[in-house]
Amino acid sequence: MVWHRISAFVLKNRPLLLIIILLGTIFMGYQASQIRLSYELAKILPTSDPDFIEYEAFKARYGEDGNVMVIGAETPAMYQLRNFNGWYDLNQQLRKIDGIRDVVSNASLFRIVRNDSTGQFNFLPLVPQKPTTQVEVDSIRRSIAALPFYDGFVSDSAGQAHLMAVTFKQDALNTKGRIAIVRQIAAAAKSFEKAYNIPVHLSGMPFIRTEFTAKVSNEMIMFMGLAFVVTALILLMFFRSLLVVLISGIVVGIGVIWSTGYMVLFGYKITLLTGLIPPLIIVIGIPNAIFLLNTYHNELSRHGEKMRALKLAAEKIGETTFFANVTTSIGFFVFYFTNSPLLLEFGLVAALGIMTTFAISLILITIAFSYLPAPSEKQRGHLEGRRINAFLRWVDHLVHQRRVAIYTFIGVAVVIGVIGMLRIKAVGYVVDDLPKNDPIYTDLKFFEGHFRGVMPFEVNVDTRQPGRVLNPQTLTKIRLLQREIEKYPEFTRPLSIVEAVKFFYQGYRGGDPKYYILPPAMELAKLANYAPQASKQQSRLNGFLDSTRRYTRVSFQMADVGTARINELLAKLQPKADSIFNIDRETGQRLPPGEQYDVRITGSSVVFTKGNDYLLYNLQESTALAIVLVSIILGLLLRDLRSVLIAVLPSVVPLLITAGIMGYFNIYLKPSTILIFSIAFGISSDGTIYFITKYRDELRTHGLSISEAVSRTIRHTGVSMVYTAFILFVGFAIFTASTFQGTVTLGLLVSITLLMGMASNLILLPAFLMSLDKRRKRKRVMS
Repeated sequence: MVWHRISAFVLKNRPLLLIIILLGTIFMGYQASQIRLSYELAKILPTSDPDFIEYEAFKARYGEDGNVMVIGAETPAMYQLRNFNGWYDLNQQLRKIDGIRDVVSNASLFRIVRNDSTGQFNFLPLVPQKPTTQVEVDSIRRSIAALPFYDGFVSDSAGQAHLMAVTFKQDALNTKGRIAIVRQIAAAAKSFEKAYNIPVHLSGMPFIRTEFTAKVSNEMIMFMGLAFVVTALILLMFFRSLLVVLISGIVVGIGVIWSTGYMVLFGYKITLLTGLIPPLIIVIGIPNAIFLLNTYHNELSRHGEKMRALKLAAEKIGETTFFANVTTSIGFFVFYFTNSPLLLEFGLVAALGIMTTFAISLILITIAFSYLPAPSEKQRGHLEGRRINAFLRWVDHLVHQRRVAIYTFIGVAVVIGVIGMLRIKAVGYVVDDLPKNDPIYTDLKFFEGHFRGVMPFEVNVDTRQPGRVLNPQTLTKIRLLQREIEKYPEFTRPLSIVEAVKFFYQGYRGGDPKYYILPPAMELAKLANYAPQASKQQSRLNGFLDSTRRYTRVSFQMADVGTARINELLAKLQPKADSIFNIDRETGQRLPPGEQYDVRITGSSVVFTKGNDYLLYNLQESTALAIVLVSIILGLLLRDLRSVLIAVLPSVVPLLITAGIMGYFNIYLKPSTILIFSIAFGISSDGTIYFITKYRDELRTHGLSISEAVSRTIRHTGVSMVYTAFILFVGFAIFTASTFQGTVTLGLLVSITLLMGMASNLILLPAFLMSLDKRRKRKRVMS
């Protein structure tokens, strides 16, 4: 047998294998020391996706859309001299921070004045210097009120909230330096809050992303510590040996080092998902030690020979844990086929880490205990635990005497689960992974309440002809599109070339607010004589107009309304945009191809929604693929289709019940929750393989009847299965300590699913085997 030769090889070549693992761990440890956090937006869509391509082209043309951090001050007394001067000082202080491109607030606005002597526009600051009297501040307030361009951007309609927009330079946005910049801005804002007793709120994509990154880093360390502590305590309780705890800890610790090293070798960084891998390796790796040590102790109790017991344990458990780890890694590796960079990285590294940890466990634990004295009877006492054996006797009784009750209970539970599953909704929010009392969440709601939101929503307009953007027809179409989108309460007022032209026209007509309009064609031609001369101010339009004047954008901010609502908006607005630009309003006919526009809605809010939808579709496929692949593994073991179906069902039932729980408790289907199903199925299948392989061994080795083989398997394998289920339950439960609600839900539901999976494999699976045996006997009697 292969595993017989492998176990013999391990014990025969102990020094060589130890040196290989030591050198490999040193190398991987060096690689792991180079790990870096990801400071970019999560890459969910594949690079070939049309929406991803459109968004990348948009960023290449205009820069990152999520490059503005906002500070909100909540006070009706902003225009009191002392408060306004503090706001002015904050504005000036933030401008000086390296990495900041611009700061806009009511203390740094400008107006446009027509200068006939030079034939150009002058851009004059509304606050040329720090005011010294209340009269100056009142004058500034009146000047801002006379400029509709700023309406709703720097203050809300009630004058209760005031906004300062801090724009990052592109080269500072996706680097580690962003964290220091955000911290400087936050510290300055909080100093203002303390000095003037004015509540301050912080938000915007740079701030949200920075806070998420910091939380990911802190939680990865916290989870690793919790995983080590929890598994160590459980191992100590079960095995009553510090050596077992120490050796098992070293083994999974090496597994963590190798897994982190894989990330660096593949060029990956730590994200919200890959940050979960180290604690997952600890939790999933410990069961390898439990099954190997339990089998070692069992064999030692049978014949008392240490080396023989180790050899038999490595041989028997090697095969079982190999297939079990394969099914677990399948539950992760199927994410590789989603083509989503975020999930691809997570699935590949997790799968490799799990299989590496298995190999290290089998080798190191076998070698370590070959050098140690044989465990005492007291240390092997866990095999005779009264409570667990009483529980297993009760399980054996149920399987043999109460199968109808088992099937009835499972049937009712599945029906209830399916009904609940039909109530699940697929909705994702940018910050819904945070608790409702988290400052990031509450501050975001502040901006949504006063300014309608801070999430970017962009319309990219390709006129397909150089210089066409500033044609009166194009500007009119953009104005119509803006009016259409402004009908929806989710959006702020737009920023666009149309708003800029209206602002210029107001300045051209002497600053009268009634001229903040899109001028007629004749007036637009006059305006053009002044605007091109303002070369020093041309950069102000670069974010909305490319150098060829073929492309332009219309920028909105919006509330974090969720992917379901954004999809509804896209379904209405994208066709409407196409109609406005490409349907002749007089004839109702589509414009000739040479005159058409290409208008696409994009932006990080849209890409997030598309990514969420993409993941939901692909992760459903991944769960189905995991079931198929695990069924193939079971088919290789059982070589009987009917037995494979029987073996797969106990792992599927918990998934249906978990889906029902999600439906009844309004837990939305989103990337963080749909991960549950393939992961839980892969791990639950371990129990199926542990039980089936032991059951087959009992039939082959001892020539027992199916009833006797089932009873012996429940008694012997049941101990390890219960221990493993307990460790996995508690191990995944540590994720409920996360500040991310998605991680909390993942930990809670996987824990519940695995506990149900253990019960299903210990009760439903042997019940199926008994029923199959009874049916075969009946057929033999009838024939």
